[in-house]
Amino acid sequence: MKKILFFDVDGTLYNSEKILPDSAKEALFEARRNGYELAIATGRGPFMIQSLLEELDINTYVTFNGQYVVYRGEVVYTNGVEKDELAKIIAFGEVRNEPVVFLDDKRMIASVGNNDMVVESLNTLKYQYPTIDSTYYMQNDVYQTLIFMEEKDEHLYREAFPNVQFVRWHRYSCDILPKGGSKAVGIEKILKKMGLSLNDAIAFGDGINDIEMLQAVGTGVAMGNGHERVKAVATHVADHVDEDGLAKIMRKLKII
Repeated sequence: MKKILFFDVDGTLYNSEKILPDSAKEALFEARRNGYELAIATGRGPFMIQSLLEELDINTYVTFNGQYVVYRGEVVYTNGVEKDELAKIIAFGEVRNEPVVFLDDKRMIASVGNNDMVVESLNTLKYQYPTIDSTYYMQNDVYQTLIFMEEKDEHLYREAFPNVQFVRWHRYSCDILPKGGSKAVGIEKILKKMGLSLNDAIAFGDGINDIEMLQAVGTGVAMGNGHERVKAVATHVADHVDEDGLAKIMRKLKII
């Protein structure tokens, strides 16, 4: 029997209106009553999921795509792109008028103000424009940095900076991750603390940043609204998140 469930947030727990459906909430609570531990695995930062953690009474989570990992309220792993490497990426983007947003565990900070790409991207997360400090990363630990550029220009960054990953989550934005960083790495840290193997975990996701996670765990579930590349690596494909897909697949897998 699998012992822990990892849930992505946007497009998996949250529907297309960024709301947690009652059916999903009830399914998670029933899974907990059935003996499963619940955990979040998201590209968002801890401060961006605080209300969700409280609503679901969850204190184990992988955030920033594996860069900030907490097990039962204790930080067990952190990672991030080296400051020197980040400085080079930022300088490369400045010349092209492509800004960044820095995130730590408590806040997000933008390198410039009033940028349309930043506005549109963060609006999809229902998040307001951050305060501005272009040198924030120099004096603070930054666990995630977002770069804002169009998909057609992404190859320029990949070619210039082969030591990091650019993981796209919006038509105008990519997460910048250390090479090898992923939700799967964060999940491994939690499972090690629990004395469990990857085979003991089930993960649910829909985005490109969920691919490694779904491939790594014993059972990987892609949402029906997910990217085709995500569905291709999943062991199961659920219905659309807006059609109670999460609760239905949890029932099908006899988790509830």
